[in-house]
Amino acid sequence: MGFFSRLLRVREQVRSSPEAAWNAEDNASELVLDAEYADHLAMEMEIDAGIALHENWRARLEDMVHGRSTEVMRPERVCQDHRCQLGRWLHGAGRARLGQHTAFGMLVARHKYFHQQAAAVVTLFQAGDLQQSQKVLKTSCRHASNQVVLLLKELKNHAGR
Repeated sequence: MGFFSRLLRVREQVRSSPEAAWNAEDNASELVLDAEYADHLAMEMEIDAGIALHENWRARLEDMVHGRSTEVMRPERVCQDHRCQLGRWLHGAGRARLGQHTAFGMLVARHKYFHQQAAAVVTLFQAGDLQQSQKVLKTSCRHASNQVVLLLKELKNHAGR
């Protein structure tokens, strides 16, 4: 089955149907998006957006510790995993749609741990301990971040099942 045949299914109009506007010259099929497949595509796009948002967060931290940014982050806010866009999705629509998957609980925990490590990076950086902030960023923070991305991809693979 091809991409478009999965995405769109052909629905023949029935002449007796009230929504059918039949003229002699208008004898065509209507292409409609299959609702279940559309929902699956929307979920995949939400997960892809979550991955991009998360990777942007990690890039902001890297820019900060390498002196490429003047952004001032507040560690007491950074540690709150439900404040970022991915966190709001995880605690809201994502939980409602994917919360039954085993990987989802692990994702929420890893995302929370990432934010704790990100806050530690910010705290160390602001205290002037550049070397230690870079170390935490390169080790525990990066590891947690990689796990968040892998778990999001795992959910994406299982979202349609």
